[in-house]
Amino acid sequence: MTEKSRLMVVDDHPLLRRGLVSLLSYDERFHVACEASDVSEALQLAKSTPVELILLDNHLPGVRGVDAIALFKEIDPQVKVVMLTVSEDEEDLAKALKSGADGYLLKTSDSEQLTDTLWQVIAGESVVSPQMMSKLVASLRHPNSPVSDQGGPAHLAERLSPRERKIVELIAKGLSNKLIARELDIAETTVKIHVQHVFKKLELSSRVQVALFAVSAGLQPTS
Repeated sequence: MTEKSRLMVVDDHPLLRRGLVSLLSYDERFHVACEASDVSEALQLAKSTPVELILLDNHLPGVRGVDAIALFKEIDPQVKVVMLTVSEDEEDLAKALKSGADGYLLKTSDSEQLTDTLWQVIAGESVVSPQMMSKLVASLRHPNSPVSDQGGPAHLAERLSPRERKIVELIAKGLSNKLIARELDIAETTVKIHVQHVFKKLELSSRVQVALFAVSAGLQPTS
């Protein structure tokens, strides 16, 4: 069996934290190595207990989660940090991503979707809850945005084949490669190949950037 990925859960609500630990412990891909109720405790644990991913609440006592992301990255530049929060504030979203967060998820996420999404992050992807994608576009559209200086997203969309355009739409909807394969009735390996072609044609490097592009190019699905 493949070695489990080690996680840290940081949340100040004991019932919710225990629920998350229980949920993740049932998934054979993960091992919750430690848990904390605030940033100070979490930082101490990060120094002594190596983990691959930190699942971090935002509204914590003392230092907010979004303000601690850079501190975790200083301790271990390779650690993945995913915000799991009730905050739909675009400023929190933008600050989290600019501080190095690898994901921003809402606590309304489905439990199976949550665990699959965390696995995507460990595999090297960046993720944002579909509900936050339009706010992400609004907050990050500036001269350095990945969709602002490439000749216009609508023009770039012409580079994509019909199948690639559909896959871009489904990425913007928040679907994983597995769910895209199910939606299109094709193999997951085929989806992965299409996604790599999309990255190359659009000169992007993450699913979050592709989703940003989809919104700006008007490729969002209607349902």
